Amino acid sequence: MAGRKTVLEVLQGKAVFPPPIWLMRQAGRYLPEYRETRAKAGGFLDLCFNPDTAVEVTLQPIRRFGFDAAILFSDILVVPHALGRDLRFEEGLGPLMTPIAASEIERLDGSRFHEKLEPVYETVRRLKRDLPAETTLIGFSGAPWTVATYMIAGQGTPDQAPARLFAYRHPEAFAKLLALIADWSADYLVRQIEAGADALQIFDSWSGVLDEAAFQAACVAPVKRIVARVRESYPDVPIIGFPKGAGALYGGYREQTGVTALGLDWTVPLSQARHLQKAGPVQGNLDPLRLVAGGRALAEGIDRILDELGKGPLIFNLGHGITPETPVEHVEEMIARVRGRTKR
Repeated sequence: MAGRKTVLEVLQGKAVFPPPIWLMRQAGRYLPEYRETRAKAGGFLDLCFNPDTAVEVTLQPIRRFGFDAAILFSDILVVPHALGRDLRFEEGLGPLMTPIAASEIERLDGSRFHEKLEPVYETVRRLKRDLPAETTLIGFSGAPWTVATYMIAGQGTPDQAPARLFAYRHPEAFAKLLALIADWSADYLVRQIEAGADALQIFDSWSGVLDEAAFQAACVAPVKRIVARVRESYPDVPIIGFPKGAGALYGGYREQTGVTALGLDWTVPLSQARHLQKAGPVQGNLDPLRLVAGGRALAEGIDRILDELGKGPLIFNLGHGITPETPVEHVEEMIARVRGRTKR
């Protein structure tokens, strides 16, 4: 398959077997070369905003494993950071921000938005130049709901209660916040396409904490807004939507938002995944802990996915990001098993 962008072929609706592979968070702490680069880079934001280091860590898993796609190394919270919100990362705590008040939403400042994000665009341009011809380059952003949860709480929380309460208590301000994040995220994604991204992914990591009405308002509507705005400029660039934890609400997500493909978390039953695949490409959905465990657990998880979804348009991936404790040799086992499979 040298020279073929098989990830793009799948996103165009073609069944490719064995399916192309990439992993969410494939550039990360499970790799010794990543840990070495990060130690030299300084803080996490320094790593993201320095094109030299961001390109290097994006390329590391491509060099080591030959994944079929590379995803831009950055963070979903660079968008609110570029809108003037403070952001820092602390070891063991993750991202920390000053919680936004309802009265502050109108004062979000996008006057230097693209200037602040220029290092990200430069990273994309260099990756487009340096990646193998057959490797799809994926740009990304966080979905407005997930980004808003961090802006409102100031940090990650187990059930996003601060953001949910904010939405109930300040519905107009909350709707305004989602709309602003959606519009700036769309502009950010368009710039990534212009810099060389072949496809996009929108991460909605906290979709699973919402009831049905809130899911429609906070997850579906803002992502639909992003997709429509991106497609005004680039109608043919495929977009993967990943509403993690959406469960039964996965069913109408593609049609309601307009995304090209569905990223499936590991809790989605393969019978449901097979039904979703009838409407278009799916991506996923190996439990990341099977990759940590290796051996029989890993092999059985891979085989079930390939048996159930391998005949349709499938991008093989995890059901969430790879974890830091994952052994590198287990990733090698996974790739060998997927790529060594024949149709049954």
